Amino acid sequence: MKKLFYTLLFLLLFATSARAEQMADDVGTTFFFEKPYTRIISLYAAHTENLFNLGLDTEIIGVSKTEDYPYQALNKPRFSTHDGVEKFLAAKPDLVLIRPMQFRGYPGLWNALKKHGIRVLALQPNTIDEMYKYWRKLGRLTGRELQAERMIGEFKEGIETALQRIDTIPMNERPWVFFESIHKKFATFSPGSMPIFVMKTAGGRNIAADAKPRHGTNIASYGLERMLHKAAKIDVYLAQYGAMNQVEVRRIMNGPAASRIKAVRDRNVFLVDEHLVSRPTMRLLEGINAVHRLLHPGGNH
Repeated sequence: MKKLFYTLLFLLLFATSARAEQMADDVGTTFFFEKPYTRIISLYAAHTENLFNLGLDTEIIGVSKTEDYPYQALNKPRFSTHDGVEKFLAAKPDLVLIRPMQFRGYPGLWNALKKHGIRVLALQPNTIDEMYKYWRKLGRLTGRELQAERMIGEFKEGIETALQRIDTIPMNERPWVFFESIHKKFATFSPGSMPIFVMKTAGGRNIAADAKPRHGTNIASYGLERMLHKAAKIDVYLAQYGAMNQVEVRRIMNGPAASRIKAVRDRNVFLVDEHLVSRPTMRLLEGINAVHRLLHPGGNH
């Protein structure tokens, strides 16, 4: 059945490949394109990782200066929003992929590239459903629609496996979790965000489900007072660590009124690599497995 599905999908894609396609990015840019882009500069690590998963090693001609995965990306020329237009033009890209925050921060650079006929697109999904659409867009842009559908299929299979793993754990036995995004602000993540999806799929319950998104991002303001109001019920305190949140377990455990937090008293304070919970890539499955081991030690992993 799966083989038949991919065969029919291939025939459909082949039949429609000659037509110009319309697409819109996440800042409202609408455009048409008739053929796949083949010289791509990616200025967001998630774009880069997903492009490699689509099998586009040759087509990627440049990446951001903060790349760390996969290893092939380390051998690509490095670009930055602080580079001059001339460096981009010298590489002769036909597509530059960025994030909305980069689009808003450096309009002069993008306008200059567009004047030279270079397509600049800002993409960044905030939810799992948006991630599927984002993967499909990358597939359409690069002529790798079939590979994008395979990514989605494999990811959904991984999610189904994770859900089956926690299906035997009664809801009242799943730990209440506070998932920190930015320590100095005691911020968490918005309820529909990828990190919260990872935590819940790993078998946890979000104690900050009343958090509100900030400025349309997956970061949600919460604050020390609100968090401490629920401190006695927090079984596990998770914090993403990385460029966005450079924090240590010791700092959390020695923080203001930390002794009031049940997870601190029980020494259930853990750090999770932000790359595994915040980036819209296949590695979210690794994040689910990592968080599951923290929330359910000794369980069926």
